[in-house]
Amino acid sequence: MEQPENPAEEPIVSDRVIINGSEAPLTLTADGKLRMRERGQRCLTVEKEVLGFVTEGSKIRIRAVVEGGGAGICCVASKGALVRKDFVFQPLSNDSLNLWSQKLRQYIDSLGRPKRLFVFVNPFGGKKSASKIFVDHVKPLFDDADVHITLQETQYQLHAKEVASSLDLSKYDGIVCVSGDGILVEVINGLLEREDWEAAIKMPIGVVPAGTGNGMVKSLLDSAGYPCTAPNAVLAIIRGHKRSLDVATILQRETKYFSILMLAWGLVADIDIESEKYRWMGSARIDFYGLQRILHLRQYNGRVSFVPAPGFETYGEPTSYPNKSIGKPDSCSPSEEESIKARHHGYQGPNIDLENLEWRTISGPFVSVWLHNVPWGSEGTLAAPDAKFSDGYLDLIIMRDCPQLDLLSLMTGLNDGSHVKSPHVAYLKVKAFVLEPGPRTKEPTKEGIIDSDGEVLARGKGTYNCDQKAPMAYDKLQMAVHQGLATLFSPL
Repeated sequence: MEQPENPAEEPIVSDRVIINGSEAPLTLTADGKLRMRERGQRCLTVEKEVLGFVTEGSKIRIRAVVEGGGAGICCVASKGALVRKDFVFQPLSNDSLNLWSQKLRQYIDSLGRPKRLFVFVNPFGGKKSASKIFVDHVKPLFDDADVHITLQETQYQLHAKEVASSLDLSKYDGIVCVSGDGILVEVINGLLEREDWEAAIKMPIGVVPAGTGNGMVKSLLDSAGYPCTAPNAVLAIIRGHKRSLDVATILQRETKYFSILMLAWGLVADIDIESEKYRWMGSARIDFYGLQRILHLRQYNGRVSFVPAPGFETYGEPTSYPNKSIGKPDSCSPSEEESIKARHHGYQGPNIDLENLEWRTISGPFVSVWLHNVPWGSEGTLAAPDAKFSDGYLDLIIMRDCPQLDLLSLMTGLNDGSHVKSPHVAYLKVKAFVLEPGPRTKEPTKEGIIDSDGEVLARGKGTYNCDQKAPMAYDKLQMAVHQGLATLFSPL
């Protein structure tokens, strides 16, 4: 037999089989291609397109996904939506059948794909479509890939956090969130509150878009050039590729919160949270209320301090570490300190000597202060185009003043990230950050809202639903980044 010039094309198994009633040569190559030898006929890439296979009597049924309406291995690929397709072939003998089954299984297992997944479905998020997305897209693809799933529908806010904090992780190869960004945030926080957090946070987490924002999965899929769809997200999980994700610890005295998406104060936070009163409008509520907020623009007094990444040292003015009352009570006896230490469990935040870093500061008033960990804030908002998943920095977007007409144009630029090029926007990367929020400039008896990962972190006086309890006070808080702490299933 003629030897291939490329070692990757070396056959693992090659034989004549019956396809669609006709005998034809079929080969599985070392680089994972299933191909017929006739020219011009399509091959299947096991890593990318093959989900799994089953033996049915004397036949082997390969379950795959292809682009467009192709009918499988013998068709020319066409661009379009992903379509589930089966390709059936019949080896000519039992020995050949067993050999094909063995080699296919060995190759698929060598890819390191997950076999057991714990799946959260949030039936209340977004358009309340998560359950349908699970039935229509998630379960069928996992079934084809022979992935065993344990399903948990979330029943209330922080349910996923509670489950993640006590889940027997030894039973699973990963956790999947069929939801918006909120369930992912809960899972990360739950894993980091465990006593075994160091092992727990290494558990890979996948996200399937089924919410309002879907910023994390949009960022993941867009980084590989894929549309933000449920099938593409599920395939990324099945293929088992992983990437690290930075986690920011938000600290205010004894209260901690772990953020993976963003923190906002000012215009962005006001639009995100206050527009909830128009939730009946669907996603249009953001644009509708955003226009109101621009026409009646608020500015906030306050101060931000930060440790800039290399190359961004010219922003702001030099200052010392503005900690003092952020990370510990103002006064505490030795016995009280020991009691506090005893109550500590789980991840305590990054081990960074913040006091000896080069801090800089910018004073208000501010229109908006926005920090981002990943590029997309939602499927239609490219908030931080230069953000990376695990570079150890947060992208800081500051707007101190902006004429209304320019602001309207700037907000339109959120669709493609061009807003960061505006002369009214400062865009930089920071390792650590301190926010000292103040009142509105024109209404000093009213304060603002601090929004983290789409949820209210703090509500000041006179704000929307200010009577509701928030995790933190409208006061000084600190963020610091732990590079690559969490792990996500990723398309690349």
